[in-house]
Amino acid sequence: MDKKRLHHYWAKIRPVSYWYFLVAFLISLAVSVHALRQNNLEMIRLRNQVTKVDKSGGDVEKALRKLREHIYSHMNTNLVSGPSSIKPPIQLKYRYERLVKAETAKASKSSADIYSAAQKICEQKYPESFSGGPRVPCIADYVASHGVKVKTIPDSLYKFDFVSPLWSPDLAGWGLVVTALFLFLFVLRFGLEKWTKSELQTHD
Repeated sequence: MDKKRLHHYWAKIRPVSYWYFLVAFLISLAVSVHALRQNNLEMIRLRNQVTKVDKSGGDVEKALRKLREHIYSHMNTNLVSGPSSIKPPIQLKYRYERLVKAETAKASKSSADIYSAAQKICEQKYPESFSGGPRVPCIADYVASHGVKVKTIPDSLYKFDFVSPLWSPDLAGWGLVVTALFLFLFVLRFGLEKWTKSELQTHD
């Protein structure tokens, strides 16, 4: 490229300083970082709300849905299990404990009813029997054959992993796109200046 044409192009490019792009890059980077942090803080707030509602016995499904929707539509909001996790996955601890307690109480009541039924049946079967007689093994056999087992409730049904997207079309996502664009323009403008000056010095 001849020197005259190079001067012409440089005259058009020169007014747009690379410092403009650097400042714009730093501003958009600050906005992006702030937006990413806000995404994470909102996730923490919603997660704590799930725990609070679970503890009080409220509408945990609604609170869980809000948390899931936020995580699925915003970056930097992961809630996953694993050795590198800061926190374990969402656990509906109190709901699970209430269900286990209810199931245990139900089994205890059923066992008491079975024992009462065994006494009644064995009393009718051995009306003359007393302590140490055939009524005692009769009752034991009846209870053993009609015993109630406490139903096991899988705790995995009350644990949740939520994975956020790598990029989301929110303030944080678009902020990162703009940040990358300004960084590219800064590098391009800076490189063009260095190259143009080098070429002009070469032609001198």
